[in-house]
Amino acid sequence: MGSQKRGLESTEEIEDEGPVDKIEPEQSRKKLRKEKKKGGENTSASSIKPMERLKKRKALDKDRRGISSVNDESKPVQTGMELKAADDTKEQPATSPSSGLPEFHITVFKDLASVNASVREAAVEKMVMELQEVQKVYNKLGKKDLAERGLQLEAEKDDGLNNCAPSLRYAVRRLIRGVSSSRECARQGFALGLTILLHKIPCIEVKSLLKLIVNLLEVSSSMKGQEAKDCLLGRLFAYGALVRSGRLVDEWNSDKNTPDIKEFTSLIISLAAKKRYLQEPAVSVILDLVEKLGSAEPWVEYNMDLGSEGITWTELPAEVLLSHVLEAPGINDWFEGAAEVGNPDALLLALKIRDKISPDSKIFDKLLPNPFSTSKLFAPSHLSSLANCLKESTFCQPRIHSVWPVLVNSLLPDGVFQDEDVVSGPSTIKKHKRSRKCSSSKEDIAKNLQYFCEVIIEGSLLTSSHDRKHLAFDVLLLLLRRLPASFIPVVLSYKLVQCLMDVLSTKDTWLHKVAQHFLKELLDWVRHDDVRNVSVIMALQRHSSGRFDCITRTKTVKDLMAEFKTESGCLLFIQNLTSMFVDEGDASEEPSDQSQTTDDNSEIGSAEDKDPVGPLGNSDFLRSWVIDSLPSILKYLKLDPEAKFRVQKEILKFLAVQGLFSSSLGTEVTSFELQEKFRWPKAATSSALCRMCIEQLQSLLANAQKGEGQKMEGQEGEGQLALANIREPIDLGSYFMRFLSTLRNIPSVSLFQTLNNEDEKAFTKLQAMESRLCREERNCLQERNLRLSATAHKLHALRYLLIQLLLQVLLRPGEFSEAASELILCCKKAFSSSDILESSGDDELDVDETPKLMDVLVDTLLSLLPQSSAPVRSAIELVFKYFCGDITDDGLLRMLRVIKKDLKPARHQDADSDDDSNDDDDFLDIEEAEEIDEAVGIDEAETGETGESDEQTDDSAAVVGEEADEEIPEASDDSDGGMDDDTMFRMDTYLARIFQERKNQAGGETAHSQLVLFKLRALSLLEIYLHENPGKPQVLLVYSNLAQAFVNPHTGEGGEQLGQRIWGILQKKIFKAKEYPKGEALQLSTLESLLEKNLKWASKPFKKNRSSENPSKKKQSASRNRHKMIGSLAQNSIFWILKIIDARKFPESELREFFDIFKRVLVGYLDNKKIQIKSNFLKEIFRRRPWIGHHLLGFLLEKCGSAESEFRRVEALDLVIEILKSSLFLNTDGNGQEASKKMLKSHLPKFGLLIKVLVTKMPEKQARRAHVRKFCGKVFQIISTSNLTKSFLEDLPPDAHVACETQLGESFLALKKLGRL
Repeated sequence: MGSQKRGLESTEEIEDEGPVDKIEPEQSRKKLRKEKKKGGENTSASSIKPMERLKKRKALDKDRRGISSVNDESKPVQTGMELKAADDTKEQPATSPSSGLPEFHITVFKDLASVNASVREAAVEKMVMELQEVQKVYNKLGKKDLAERGLQLEAEKDDGLNNCAPSLRYAVRRLIRGVSSSRECARQGFALGLTILLHKIPCIEVKSLLKLIVNLLEVSSSMKGQEAKDCLLGRLFAYGALVRSGRLVDEWNSDKNTPDIKEFTSLIISLAAKKRYLQEPAVSVILDLVEKLGSAEPWVEYNMDLGSEGITWTELPAEVLLSHVLEAPGINDWFEGAAEVGNPDALLLALKIRDKISPDSKIFDKLLPNPFSTSKLFAPSHLSSLANCLKESTFCQPRIHSVWPVLVNSLLPDGVFQDEDVVSGPSTIKKHKRSRKCSSSKEDIAKNLQYFCEVIIEGSLLTSSHDRKHLAFDVLLLLLRRLPASFIPVVLSYKLVQCLMDVLSTKDTWLHKVAQHFLKELLDWVRHDDVRNVSVIMALQRHSSGRFDCITRTKTVKDLMAEFKTESGCLLFIQNLTSMFVDEGDASEEPSDQSQTTDDNSEIGSAEDKDPVGPLGNSDFLRSWVIDSLPSILKYLKLDPEAKFRVQKEILKFLAVQGLFSSSLGTEVTSFELQEKFRWPKAATSSALCRMCIEQLQSLLANAQKGEGQKMEGQEGEGQLALANIREPIDLGSYFMRFLSTLRNIPSVSLFQTLNNEDEKAFTKLQAMESRLCREERNCLQERNLRLSATAHKLHALRYLLIQLLLQVLLRPGEFSEAASELILCCKKAFSSSDILESSGDDELDVDETPKLMDVLVDTLLSLLPQSSAPVRSAIELVFKYFCGDITDDGLLRMLRVIKKDLKPARHQDADSDDDSNDDDDFLDIEEAEEIDEAVGIDEAETGETGESDEQTDDSAAVVGEEADEEIPEASDDSDGGMDDDTMFRMDTYLARIFQERKNQAGGETAHSQLVLFKLRALSLLEIYLHENPGKPQVLLVYSNLAQAFVNPHTGEGGEQLGQRIWGILQKKIFKAKEYPKGEALQLSTLESLLEKNLKWASKPFKKNRSSENPSKKKQSASRNRHKMIGSLAQNSIFWILKIIDARKFPESELREFFDIFKRVLVGYLDNKKIQIKSNFLKEIFRRRPWIGHHLLGFLLEKCGSAESEFRRVEALDLVIEILKSSLFLNTDGNGQEASKKMLKSHLPKFGLLIKVLVTKMPEKQARRAHVRKFCGKVFQIISTSNLTKSFLEDLPPDAHVACETQLGESFLALKKLGRL
């Protein structure tokens, strides 16, 4: 198609180029022959098609037979090549004025092939009008008169169009040939023209036209491929034009026994038998004839668009259909063999004209039931006989065959479901309705739909080839347009969902895109309709065991669940999920509370229900999805608080009933207090599913608590009345506890598992304490003052922690009873209300007992961390948030010890590590470590300062202070140092919980990873403390211990997560916090100790690990990166400590040791090459804190002159310049400039000595010499600017003058010249 010119198309194109009928006397025979010869040569050279050669021969035959006359009044028909040489812009009439006939311009044929529909319509209208006028004149003049006038367009042909004018005969033949052209829109345009022409000019005989169509568009044996196809399609379009023109109706109106209709039917049937692709359009033409023929004369209203004008017809009587259409030769054989060979077009024709014939006719007995009814048509036995016909309809893909919409319309007729109440969706979605019965018509339709899906969709198409699976998806999309939500489970059956999952899980087949398209259309269909949405989700998940998204690797179900935006939609979904959970596997229709269910009944129910959950038949997968899905409904839900609270309550009730309780008397229990019925599955819910329910219940309460907290914090400035008003309706925890108490009071309902005595007591006490705290919280809110509002926050947080702990007791029996008792004790002591405290001697609390109370609370919270779930940790963090302001230093240190705790102490590490005996400083030691060691009787060797490896020393060096010293005497070995018996016991308890957690997890993680997890959870509490108390002195204590934990080698060995977490807290919550520790409690000695150790760590060089001979590049890179991070930590720590010291405004007399620390650093920097402190870092210190540089300037000048390292001496010159800049340029006021000048003048002799050393010991490297000259030039500039030139020259040693003149040249001579002025 397209690459070669076809014969018919070439003929039509040649004839389109110019007129045929006009006689031009100007052309002579000689000239005509010359041009034809030239045109023939060109044609033969450019075309090799047989039809083109045939055209040329016909033109030459016309010439030889004298068609071209030498008469001066006429002109012969021109060939296509002659027309190309003519002027195309000039319209030439088909008849000359001398002929007596009106002009007919055949250029309209060119416009009939236009892509523009309006151009085609205008061309048809013009052609018909002109030909009507020509025919009228022709009828008046007569054939003899026309012959005398010399009008003869073509040779005489026996085409049956004897009563037609030559122009009309030519037009008819031209239109018939034109419908076989595939050029642009030629078929549409020429078919439209033929239709209107036949309708408007009745002199064209139908019988002659049928013969002419066959003769002109006959497929010869020499035609192949596209040529034959064009001829066949041309005949089809010509027959369609004849039917739409209404001429067959006219024939029947004039003669009831006309053979034209029967002949036409026979021709169209024989045409359909030639090619498969012609059958369906041939049936469409017959249906046009059947549907639109009538006894009355038709009238035409045409919108000339692609030949599809609107024509109104009356019904055709049954006898006409039987005698003229159905008795045509070949049609009976067509219907007889349709079922065997699989002819969907015969089935389509039978379905369409079935109701138009007599019921006694047996012509359709092989295809349709007799007598016909919809129920019999869709009966399984009859559908099986039609399966072959329907399967063969795949040949027209990707278009769907016309028989399918007819079947769908019969299956789901219009108007039946218009009155369906969509609100009743929950009851209509179930397969077996129990609340009410459907009407008989709806029941019949549902039954027919089920048979259709089972026999045709599932039994015939889905089990066959990919093409037929494609057809099945297309048919389902047709069903969706009419399908009510109650029928979705019938269509989305188990086999269909399984097929869909198989296709979607295999991406390397072309069917994958078909399934994706079906899924997309399905999602679009259910969008914004909650009832459809729920039904589709239920069907997909029920037949995939809740794993549709997992198997198909899509987010289909997730996206569908995110579509719920309304409260009614969410409640409908929850109701269906509940029914799915409870009814899954049920078989019997009897009430669920009449007998106690057993596993056997459940198995029988699964077999009888005919709704399997999957090949494995395991409903626990599906039920687990139900449990996971319920809380996720709230993830994207945006409702007002009250509506959201109602949705939360429904979810909570399901999780509580199915996860916490079981019924001992049947599976249905009614609560008269709640006025609600609760159901359980007949088969006992497994303990694993119960635990899932409890975990989801914990998450639901935790999320509700976070939402309540955000609303409460946002309304603190709006007054306590608003707070009190909003608290009651959205307190999900309070509702849960009331619901729990109500169900426990029902005699036939009990907890899903029996608790031991300790857990039962803890469970009861937790319930009672939560109730008391709830009353106390309500009382605080009613007072409406800020102090009691803060108390209400604490009570609310404690209540939710009690609820979470209560659920943990059920989730993990025997593990939390002790922690529950301790927490209840803390609640009693924390709030001295008579409603909470029991009447005992402990009612009155001493002030001295308050720290002990907070210590117990911290210990309790820490004991819960190792094995707590995320919701419990969230509750712990909220409790800690509201109580951390009262935490004691002892409680804070207990938390910090968790961070520094190691399972393998430092003293047990390998002894073959690198030992650096020259390192006298152990940076893990803290201030006054020796005194504390003597106080506790620990020898220094035991601390690991000399017995440990250099690598341990390097990686264990801490940045700690005096406060940590007082609590942790042995910082280098913190396994048990500094702990009393109670502390060590508590630490062992924490570790015991970690090992217990490891035992409980089969194939679980190592004890070390569990300890890291415990540390991460404790770090979360410390982060909360730092956020809530940014300016307290205890921040320094937290910092020192976190820094020590960060540089601990075990932190690096434990993975990056712990180190990154500590690093993040230090950076965000300490160094970059808006506030920093303040107050008189901050001792200068502590800050000085921290400063010195950080400066030493910042100066520490990187050392390779000598214990391994060939460390991998990855380990070396990790070690180097860790060293850089520790160095960066030390630098940030120094800046932060200097900010604290600067804010305290210590007098200079107290800063003597502070300055001595910097002096020692400068000495080491200038004299020791191993000291790796960066000069840029020191410059930054002097830039941020100029007062430090002012004090150290003289010392720095002296040490620069006596520095052993030439490189460091030259590099230190930048420090001097930075100090001078900060002293001179930052002090812009008069007093400041005078003080700076005085300071500079006092150091002039030292400047002179330094410059003497520099110029007399000039560096050898040119870059360093340039650096020295640049330094001297800047010094000379500063001195001259300060008017101290003369004093400087006087203080400069005499022997230095010559050296300065030699080395510095012009800059020094200019200075001397300035000094003489």
